[in-house]
Amino acid sequence: MTSVAPGTSASRLDHPGVAQQAAALDGYAQLLASLKQSFDVEFEIWDGQRGECVAGECGRSLDGASSGELCREIARRKAPEFIEEAGPILLLAIPLEWSDERTLVAVGAFVSRPARPDENLLEAAELIGLGIEKARQWISEQTPWPAERLLNMAQLFVSKARASRRADHLQSEVHDLSNHLCNSYEEISLLYRLTQKLNLSSTDEELSTLALEWLSEVLPAESLAIQLCPVGDEKSMTHRVRTEPLLLTHGQCPLDGQQFSQLASRLQLEAGSLPLVVNHGPDSGQAWEHPAIHQFIMVPLFEGKKLFGWMAAFNHARGEEFGTVEASLLSSVAVILGIHCGNTDLYREQSEFLEGVVRAFTSAIDAKDPSTCGHSDRVARTSVRLAQEMGCDANQIRLIYLSGLLHDVGKIGIDDHVLRKPDKLTAEEFEHVKKHTEIGYKILQDLKQLEKVLPVVLYHHEQWDGKGYPHRLAADEIPILARIVAVADGFDAMGSDRPYRKGMPDEKVDAILRAGAGQQWDARVVEAFFRARDDIRTIAKTERANLELDTRRWNGVPGYGSMVEPLR
Repeated sequence: MTSVAPGTSASRLDHPGVAQQAAALDGYAQLLASLKQSFDVEFEIWDGQRGECVAGECGRSLDGASSGELCREIARRKAPEFIEEAGPILLLAIPLEWSDERTLVAVGAFVSRPARPDENLLEAAELIGLGIEKARQWISEQTPWPAERLLNMAQLFVSKARASRRADHLQSEVHDLSNHLCNSYEEISLLYRLTQKLNLSSTDEELSTLALEWLSEVLPAESLAIQLCPVGDEKSMTHRVRTEPLLLTHGQCPLDGQQFSQLASRLQLEAGSLPLVVNHGPDSGQAWEHPAIHQFIMVPLFEGKKLFGWMAAFNHARGEEFGTVEASLLSSVAVILGIHCGNTDLYREQSEFLEGVVRAFTSAIDAKDPSTCGHSDRVARTSVRLAQEMGCDANQIRLIYLSGLLHDVGKIGIDDHVLRKPDKLTAEEFEHVKKHTEIGYKILQDLKQLEKVLPVVLYHHEQWDGKGYPHRLAADEIPILARIVAVADGFDAMGSDRPYRKGMPDEKVDAILRAGAGQQWDARVVEAFFRARDDIRTIAKTERANLELDTRRWNGVPGYGSMVEPLR
């Protein structure tokens, strides 16, 4: 089975020769496209065993026998590495498992910093196979990548590729199983339904509950159970996570959670262990501490070396013995659940990484202008309440929360003496401050996970009458989420203290909002403000010691989960 880039699927090749070669080329093209989408640079693909370039602009980044040996070494090490550096250019090699016997190495050139005007770029130009002037131009057109972030992204790409390959193997196993159980439509239907549920909208608990329910329809067992391991320590997580083992059951399970844990520990079923089938029988005479259990099958839920829990079937419904058919079915379901648990875990890690980015940006904004500390958080929470009032869906709620946190990120690029000026700004200084919308857009535009917040960052100072900035959009030309954040931003700015004035009283803020409805602000958003005014006043008066990104913990804003999961 051939593994390709994340998000793509492989297929068996039934005809050798031309068809096989065409399929390989198509796989290379998909891999190059996936790399381009993820990193926004062109790559070469090298065969990690033969040391030959097989796709891409071969010879641009690597050439010669030594290059082939270098790629073979990268393939053996199985980890992304920088293999050469020349001036501002880094050459990154990413090993990707293509099949059980073959590893490919993707090689791409990246810019780690802008080139200095007087810098000698001869070595850099030779590294990417361009003349010096063209190399200088190419460098200027690239987005610089910090080395550590680039390696993290490369490792994430490798992890996704491995997950895709594991999914390919899973599809193969499902296909083979269907051939062996052609007379058991219900069993095949079960596996199919589970694979259709392999998406991140289903939690591991939800999918496990479904698996137990569906297994009960086809597996002759009196009861079924899944025990999921803790995910982590609540104190160290930014998300709500499972901190204790969780036992899910279907039917009358003969064990409670503690007994199940003790049995799993005694049996020593770790990641990679084969299914264990035990058929004691009620009259076997063997010493057994659970007399209500006559037969059982237990399998671990795992991905790679990580254990996520165990699945068990207790007591054959017809008093018979469990065999390889039941064990294989339970094992196949466990594989599906293990992969899903692994993907969910990876997704949570990505989400927490994104939270870290958002926290860093928000802290930078507060540090830049201490007089507005907490403004971004209040605007974000106020925007959520306005969006709720206007009937926005959950995805829009998540998006507007992030947008509110980051709407002023461009102020990082505004001069300190202007931001912190205790007096009224001059016309020239105000024009400088107005640039923060476009600066913020440029800061975030290369972060794919945040691309949907860009319209709010860029347009939250546009006005309904077309007199705003930066592009003088009017009315419905302004994105609805930008219109909502504009009202939240204006409300908080008017009511908060500044070095050059005290915050306005509530009555004056209300009057200005009413007067500006249909001129500065969207009248529908202003109407929503007054419907939710009491809640919004409470938000404005509530300062949070720490930026809490899981809105399930907010008072008064229930039911929306974490607002910083990767946006779809």
